[in-house]
Amino acid sequence: MDRRSFIRTASVLGAGAAASTLAAPAVAQGNITWRMVTTWPKNFPGLGVGAQRLADRITAASGGRLTVQVYSAGELVPPLQSLDAVIDGTAEMSHGAAYYWQNKSPALSFFTGVPYGMTTPELTAWVRFLGGQEIWDEIYDQFGVQGFLSGNTGTQTGGWFRDELTSVEDVKGVRFRTPGLGGRVWEKLGATVTNMAAGEIFQALQSGTLDAAEFVGPYNDLALGFHQVAKNYYMPSFVESGLATELVVDKKKYRELPEDLQAIIRDVSQAEYDQVSADFIANDPRALKTLVDDHGVIVRNFPDDIMEAGAKASVEVVEELRNSDDPLVKKTTESFIEALNLVRTRTEKIDAPYVAAREKYLKY
Repeated sequence: MDRRSFIRTASVLGAGAAASTLAAPAVAQGNITWRMVTTWPKNFPGLGVGAQRLADRITAASGGRLTVQVYSAGELVPPLQSLDAVIDGTAEMSHGAAYYWQNKSPALSFFTGVPYGMTTPELTAWVRFLGGQEIWDEIYDQFGVQGFLSGNTGTQTGGWFRDELTSVEDVKGVRFRTPGLGGRVWEKLGATVTNMAAGEIFQALQSGTLDAAEFVGPYNDLALGFHQVAKNYYMPSFVESGLATELVVDKKKYRELPEDLQAIIRDVSQAEYDQVSADFIANDPRALKTLVDDHGVIVRNFPDDIMEAGAKASVEVVEELRNSDDPLVKKTTESFIEALNLVRTRTEKIDAPYVAAREKYLKY
């Protein structure tokens, strides 16, 4: 895939162009049109495609009674202002990742991913069955919006580094693009951390503004072209073990919809959460093979001392939130820890030994 074919859409359009799209949503003969702004470039593998597919499925399932128009990163608002666009009424929906908004509440990071935290099925269990959604609703009620899980990348890769990492000492001073609570962990290890949208990362790496960057994994990273400027590809990520994306809707407008349209938004989001996850599981291995075989990428594992230091820093970050003066941040953290300590018993006692045995014994 040509990186430039979708990266060019990630830049913010001129004010005049944006103004032409800010008309009120159309309502005709009982039909409604809602605008979805996203943090992803147009046609971006997995994530951008997933946002468009979610919109199309809502439109189709409602028989056109609720039509969702998608605006990719920069087409209506800058990518990292997508949530604000829903809050201020510029759009009715946004598609992104909750940890992008941790400046509004650090608790939101838990609904994207926590360092050394939950895997995809574990996060799903917490949100759907162990009280996570109810707490998420409390957080977003402060801003008049409603959040739904809308996709999951699975365990991500650790990132692209210009230079090989031989120990935790090599992390110090590295200028690294990585968001969320994971960014705090890398800061504790000595990196200088920044966040930026997908479409901005390549140029920052190419220009030398960044020494390293992570986004998701091979499926996205191949399209973004990171292999052109860095060859050391580290995995797995220990800060993003089951990253979820979100669909956010204006809560007042959502509640004003007929119950069947509310159900369509909720259920299609759940279906897309699973669909996006399958997309990444199917296509990450293919993309990784291309990166290694065709582009000479060197796949490396983080040294043990980085993994160990990362775990220690992760505990510190979560404990800081657990001791927060914000009751909702504290409540979210405690709920997450309680759920993790429950669901990890299944993962570690059943899933992990099975995977280890399969790797060791099964040969076709």
